[in-house]
Amino acid sequence: MFISRRGALVAAVFSTGLTLGGPASAESLADAIALAYETNPVLQAQRATQRALDESIVQARSGWRPSLSASASGQYTETRTPRQFADLDGDGVPETSVGGITETNSAATSLNLTQPVWTGGRVGATVSAAQADVLAGQENLRRIEAEVLGGVIVAYVDVRRDQEALRIRQDNVQVLTRQLEETDARFEVGEITRTDVAQAQARRAAAEAQMRSAEAQLAISRAAYAAIVGQNPGDLDPEPPLTAALPATVDQAYEAAERNNPQLRQARYNAQGAAARVAAARAERMPNLSLTGSVGWSGLADPFEPSDYSRNVTGRATLTVPLFTGGLNNSRVRAARERENASELSVEQARRTALQNVTQAWSQLLAARANIGSTDVQVRAARIAAEGVRQEQQVGLRTTIDVLNAEQELRAAELAQVSARRDEYVAAASVLAAVGRLDAANLAPDLAAYDPKANGRALRYTWGWTPWEEPIGVVDSVFAPQPVEYARDAPMTTAGAPAQ
Repeated sequence: MFISRRGALVAAVFSTGLTLGGPASAESLADAIALAYETNPVLQAQRATQRALDESIVQARSGWRPSLSASASGQYTETRTPRQFADLDGDGVPETSVGGITETNSAATSLNLTQPVWTGGRVGATVSAAQADVLAGQENLRRIEAEVLGGVIVAYVDVRRDQEALRIRQDNVQVLTRQLEETDARFEVGEITRTDVAQAQARRAAAEAQMRSAEAQLAISRAAYAAIVGQNPGDLDPEPPLTAALPATVDQAYEAAERNNPQLRQARYNAQGAAARVAAARAERMPNLSLTGSVGWSGLADPFEPSDYSRNVTGRATLTVPLFTGGLNNSRVRAARERENASELSVEQARRTALQNVTQAWSQLLAARANIGSTDVQVRAARIAAEGVRQEQQVGLRTTIDVLNAEQELRAAELAQVSARRDEYVAAASVLAAVGRLDAANLAPDLAAYDPKANGRALRYTWGWTPWEEPIGVVDSVFAPQPVEYARDAPMTTAGAPAQ
């Protein structure tokens, strides 16, 4: 009893806890996508991770900016001198020296300003690596977005499929109930035997069991929908076609994947970051030049008299040249080169995986479209056959089991048709994901899309920026490889043309 009550409570909480404080209102696929786009925790967490990654550019650029520090110190010293006995005047009689306590104190404060002038390209290469990492993170955000939106599509069409499947199962129960009533009536007048009645009863009982299973499957699909979208599904509209955003041929799909696939683009940006880190490792061999200025005051802490304090002003230019590091810098360069080689190989692996995914998704789409055509013919033929068998039964040409078999074949064909249409839509979404077009801009063009670059632009001139870091950065980045942002396809409108 405890377990059943606990299970019922969990089910009730799950069914109502994800409604976000209101009734289900996502009636279309665009509505469901918009809600998941704004509230899905996986997507929101990845956006927060990307904003944290944006800070790496600010942290890297701080190597060109001045650093200012202040220090203050106070010191108190107490010296106790013990009495000593010694022959001070040489008359053979030891005298007593005077001991006592001596107290001194001092205070000092200073300001220190350090401005890097030339880092040998180390900071420039570090900034380039951070920029490449941010670009790679943006592609990873696109990948997470595609996974979330793909999950929304699957959940949406699963609910619609299971709703239609439940309707078919309910219709089947109603048809078999009428068939059982007709069979009972014919048995009462002696037209058929008890065997026919038993067959009708068995088929109706099986149909009821199948209807209960369909109800359970629909509940499971509704729970999956609520988990990813954020609220329970209502009356869902038919899903819109995805043809406008799909490539016309498989060759176009391959070309689109080369430009847009987020995993491939992320691997390319990772390779750019690895090249920048090689330059940073090499820059460790270069000299560094910095300017340091300091001003300090010192004097007695007690009594405190500011006019008695002495002031010390120091300016210093420091040139540091690494001469021997025990092979550390060379080892770091070799390690960075090998990581760059691994990143280049990862690009090729990502390309092969992307093309493989396109091939698989395209093949599944073609098969699903062929299945739709086949199931449409199957449903039409099964419907004609079922009607014909019922009419032939009325004139004595068919038996009860023939009618029951025909009805079962019709329901199976209708269920296959529903599943084929669902599979075709999911396959189309898989093609969009493989070619890098499964995003909110293509699926819900009216939705205000999240801009992953906005946070980085806001951080460009945030607290800590100094105007003279720009020329210093230009000089320091002369030999650092700059990341290149690759172009990708513009969003497609419902007419299939690039959005303006």
